[in-house]
Amino acid sequence: QIPKDPAQRRVRELAMLSKQLQQVHPNVLAKVLKQGTVYQNEEIVVINKPYGLPVHGGPGIKNCIADVLPILAKMLENMKAEPLHLCHRLDKETTGVMVLARSKEVAERIRLLFKTRQVEKIYWAISVGDPDPAEGIVEIPIVEKEVRSQQSHYKMTLAPNYRLSPEDGKVVKIRKNRNAESAVTRYRLLASSSACSLLELQPITGVKHQIRVHLAYGLGCPILGDHKYSHWSKLAPQKLPEITLKRLKLEQSKARHLPLHLHAHRLSLPLGERINLVCKPPLFFQKTLKKLELDITND
Repeated sequence: QIPKDPAQRRVRELAMLSKQLQQVHPNVLAKVLKQGTVYQNEEIVVINKPYGLPVHGGPGIKNCIADVLPILAKMLENMKAEPLHLCHRLDKETTGVMVLARSKEVAERIRLLFKTRQVEKIYWAISVGDPDPAEGIVEIPIVEKEVRSQQSHYKMTLAPNYRLSPEDGKVVKIRKNRNAESAVTRYRLLASSSACSLLELQPITGVKHQIRVHLAYGLGCPILGDHKYSHWSKLAPQKLPEITLKRLKLEQSKARHLPLHLHAHRLSLPLGERINLVCKPPLFFQKTLKKLELDITND
């Protein structure tokens, strides 16, 4: 049956959309990506990655971006086009700017730009709670750890280099975790309302789930719809403040259906000249901004 509540309906639609993307014919998927093309020249094709679509295949994944690149290349160019190449990755739930290269050489060049941190990446996220201070830099190493709870699972988490000594409250340097990767994220508050914030984020490094971990565990402001990083010890839906639920017209019991609100908004690529690529947030993200009355004055 179809839920009466509009928010629940929207949430259902998104879950269905994500499922449908897994069931459509690869040609249809390539067409969706083609419609989401924001820029192309002789070296690159830039798409606005849809929600819920994995970049790479894996167990239980029928459709992913990597698989339809040859089809997409043919749709964009004359039929003899060589397949497109991935240059970087976005999480399955992340939307926004994704760069594809038209040749292996260009792909290698762009991967190197990412690796040497010459690509400027700007993300938008809606977070639960406001960061304090309103702008700054989170510089805390990140490591993957096993969470031992009823259901054991793995999560990325912080591996700080310092802690407060329980005896006298002094700052003590901790022995470095050998597996931790250094991670740096700049953040800035763009708007706040309804116990939520719209944040602009610039990951300086590219560690797995970096933005999600830094916001949730570093600033105590998990991304809206990030059920994985809203708690540490359990896999449970995110708990939302009353006012947020009210604005979203959502019951807490249905909060688990909320999608992750993380969007790769802008990418600046130094290919000869600097190419600035911008993608509008997806419709569900825009609707959430409206409902939470998060008004953006700039951009």
